[in-house]
Amino acid sequence: MEQIVVTLKDGSQKLFDKGVTLLAIAKSLSQKLGKTALLAVVNGTNRDLNEVLVENAEVEFITPEMPEGLHAIRHTASHTMAQAIQRLFPDAKLAIGPAIANGFYYDIDSEHVFTPEDLLAIEKEMAKIIKANYPLTRKELPRQEALSLFAEMEEPYKVELINDLPEDAIISTYSQGEFLDLCAGPHCPSTGRVKAFKLQSIAGAYWRGNEKNKMLQRIYGTAFANKEELEDYLKMLEEAAKRDHRKLGKELDIFSLMEEGPGFPFFHPNGMIIRNELENYWRAVHRVYGYEEIKTPMILSRALWETSGHWDHYRENMYFTQIDELDYAIKPMNCPGGMLVYKTKPHSYKELPIRAGELGLVHRHELSGALHGLFRVRCFTQDDAHIFMMPSQIKDEIQNVIKLFDEVYATFGLKYHAELSTRPENSMGDAETWETTTNALREAMEDFGLNFRINEGDGAFYGPKIDFHLTDSIGRTWQCGTIQLDMQLPEKFDLTYIGEDGQKHRPVMIHRVVYGSIERFIGILIEHYAGAFPAWLAPTQVRILPITDKHVPYANELYKKMFDAGIRVYLDDRNEKMGYKIRDAQVNKIPYMLVVGDAEMEASTVAVRRRSEGDIGSMKVDEFMDMLLSEIKDKK
Repeated sequence: MEQIVVTLKDGSQKLFDKGVTLLAIAKSLSQKLGKTALLAVVNGTNRDLNEVLVENAEVEFITPEMPEGLHAIRHTASHTMAQAIQRLFPDAKLAIGPAIANGFYYDIDSEHVFTPEDLLAIEKEMAKIIKANYPLTRKELPRQEALSLFAEMEEPYKVELINDLPEDAIISTYSQGEFLDLCAGPHCPSTGRVKAFKLQSIAGAYWRGNEKNKMLQRIYGTAFANKEELEDYLKMLEEAAKRDHRKLGKELDIFSLMEEGPGFPFFHPNGMIIRNELENYWRAVHRVYGYEEIKTPMILSRALWETSGHWDHYRENMYFTQIDELDYAIKPMNCPGGMLVYKTKPHSYKELPIRAGELGLVHRHELSGALHGLFRVRCFTQDDAHIFMMPSQIKDEIQNVIKLFDEVYATFGLKYHAELSTRPENSMGDAETWETTTNALREAMEDFGLNFRINEGDGAFYGPKIDFHLTDSIGRTWQCGTIQLDMQLPEKFDLTYIGEDGQKHRPVMIHRVVYGSIERFIGILIEHYAGAFPAWLAPTQVRILPITDKHVPYANELYKKMFDAGIRVYLDDRNEKMGYKIRDAQVNKIPYMLVVGDAEMEASTVAVRRRSEGDIGSMKVDEFMDMLLSEIKDKK
């Protein structure tokens, strides 16, 4: 028997018979690997374990704790769910069913309207399929044969997908038991590898994401390598539901969303306090880091957006109007306005870098089905800044921005990781410029000592970017900060500076946001803090609770003194029992409650209750105020 050489991840080499399956190789290496391996990476490509090797290859095995392994489990769980649905609802037509970031889904066309009770029935059927441990078998077919097969199966969505592929395409299918699906793979070797799963919700989804197509039913689920990880995830979801910013935003009177303006949030007085504190902090930090603030118009001419490239690359996300019979657009981004400000006067190399910050209101058209509280809206304030610099200043400026981001996120107790996003398909500019700018970002991060991941093809259309993903108090991640290096817009807007040689040169530009969107950042903070904002951000910092009416005059004195000191204070002089008042302050997540009665009046003190600790004892009024003002100043 002819043999082949398999090179393993550790560099060791082993001989196997030609035609050996990848699963057999895994079993030969160790009994445990044979039971846990889900996929193999063969010469850099993910492959099913049931495939055979016929030539020398480099092989690495993927196990459940690896991201690719978890993706395979979820992909196989999606097929298992589809098989269960076909068993229980034979008339259902299947569309697509991928693995996604936190689980999987399948889109289904069915006259039956799925209910939560149906999910329980589907889960039971899935358990039977998993117990049966059906092997997943890949088969490749010529396009016409695949078309005939799925037409005979009366699966119109699969037929449409195949019709969109080239005439000479080879179509791959996967079967498990009686179930057959159109799929590129790869998959777990058998259904038994899906150890822990849960079906979660039902939603509507337009076929292929096009609102002109039929609305299908989408069933979401999740799967993990083991039951412990699944339980931890489900507990996190329960906690997240308690922290839902839409629920807390209403309960704490922060913001509202109304039918009269879908996707356009209304901020209440409490919400405006939080917004203003965030903006004040933003301005203070940026002043220290050498930024100047500008403001640009919300509506600008079509010609400007054609110059910037947004008209060709971003038009479907924009709103338009006409003024004096000429076309204008409501800005979806602040950068073109920033270009115009830069061009209002000539610049010298001695001025650079110029750091221009803007809290600019932008509008973007989002589909109604995509709107979600403050996380996905149609108007939001971007805390933009545009830095104009010489090429020699790129590394220092990027590192300066990273340092600023690091300081801001630490203030809120948010950890982060960074991703470098590279050239997308719809990019402007040549490959050489993209390579230069991408390498500049990479080198700046490496030199700074910032760990990062590569996110291929997810850059902005005008340049590569660094995305900062924040981790909140219950372990969820949120993409907020962005640093984008841009050599395209300075070219398009003919931006120049006079160099040391007396000649005109082209500046390089950085786009960057630290909050990302103030609206979205508020939503993140509501959930991160579960509505219990630190004192410096809390809409009401102190609530004074007089025990009886005779204590109200003293409470009023305290109120005035604290109000005059800039503390956000509220006097609760309602004729209610003290227990009720304390509970109400707790529900409203007030950082400090001051109970005042006879003893406090006589000693000019306050009985202090801290939200997180309860009663912390009696304090002199000035002592309490000094403590609180220090806490606010230091943003503890």
